[in-house]
Amino acid sequence: MNEQVMETEPVGKLFVSLAVPSVISQIVNLLYSAVDRMYVGHIPGNGTTALTALGVCVPIITLVSSFAQLVSSGAAPLASIYMGKGQRQHAEQILGNSFSAMVLMSIFLTAVLLCFTEAILTVFGASSATMPYAASYLRIYACGTIFVLLTLGLNAFITAQGFSKVSMITVLVGAISNIILDPLFIYFFNMGVRGAACATILSQAISAAWAFRFFARHTGILELNIRHMKLRARIIFPALALGLAPFIMFATESVLVLTYNASLLRYGGDMAVGMMTILSTLMQFLMLPAQGLAQGAQPIISYNYGAGNAARVKEAFKRLISTAFGITLLIYILFLAGSKYVILPFTADAELTKLTVWGIRIYFSAGILIGIQMASLQTLMALGKPVPLPFSRCSERYSF
Repeated sequence: MNEQVMETEPVGKLFVSLAVPSVISQIVNLLYSAVDRMYVGHIPGNGTTALTALGVCVPIITLVSSFAQLVSSGAAPLASIYMGKGQRQHAEQILGNSFSAMVLMSIFLTAVLLCFTEAILTVFGASSATMPYAASYLRIYACGTIFVLLTLGLNAFITAQGFSKVSMITVLVGAISNIILDPLFIYFFNMGVRGAACATILSQAISAAWAFRFFARHTGILELNIRHMKLRARIIFPALALGLAPFIMFATESVLVLTYNASLLRYGGDMAVGMMTILSTLMQFLMLPAQGLAQGAQPIISYNYGAGNAARVKEAFKRLISTAFGITLLIYILFLAGSKYVILPFTADAELTKLTVWGIRIYFSAGILIGIQMASLQTLMALGKPVPLPFSRCSERYSF
């Protein structure tokens, strides 16, 4: 996409062209985890226990992904802002430093997960029945941490340059691979949950290779150059400061699920933890479309903020928050009206289904607010503001 398009294309048309692929990317990205749970939940004989084991791993996987958010959620908007200012080299320095930071973080996370597998799973609510399945899954998944972080991180920079369709294809390639590989490893090779983990990391590796290919072929605006990969505090620290808000949000979600799992295991047993596994997956279907819309709007807001075009910033934000609220409301209604049917792909267990239908009514009671929350948070990120500006300063620059 040409840089001038960000300043000249009608905001509505530009928002649709960028947001639709981003929303599709977020929905498809759910297939990495959702497909695993669907296949594992139907393993003959021990499907319910295996599904519960994956549920214990979910907050750990979310926590791993949040480190990609820590880097890319702050770095990508900053790169867009500097592109809007005409400072392309500085934007490429942010990209290179972010790449190095994600590689180092993935090495650290892999070491921690492999060295303390059982201890971590115990903290996150694994029981004696689910521990063997959860440990098998997490050890294999840990080896693919670098692919997870690079896929999420590089994709954010692809979107930040206005190439939402390329970002969508990156996710789609991995998701299709996962759909194909899951039944092959789980059933044909009879690997169970280990097969689900193998399919997931191989699919993430394919996605990471596809994203890296985009930069290696120099088809975008920014280049991933080795000379910009040396970590510099003045480059990486502002990005980390800006990315701290989404990191805290995703990390806190992991802590909440940890608390849920520990309490549910104590008072409701493995069946209750299995219910939370399904509920947390459905919550992603409610939250991630709104996040996809925000990611689609981010390049428009960031670039025009850097270029000093207040009118386009305000119009993009208005379209974002209204669309995010509308889509979240629609999904919320569908979940409440058809709660029994949205559970079917995850389990055939009658007791687990009954318990989860009851849980949906409570767990999603305030779900309609998620769209507004995501739109507001991501707009602050797009403006490069980790905390809201005082109204006087904001009005001084943009006359809000």
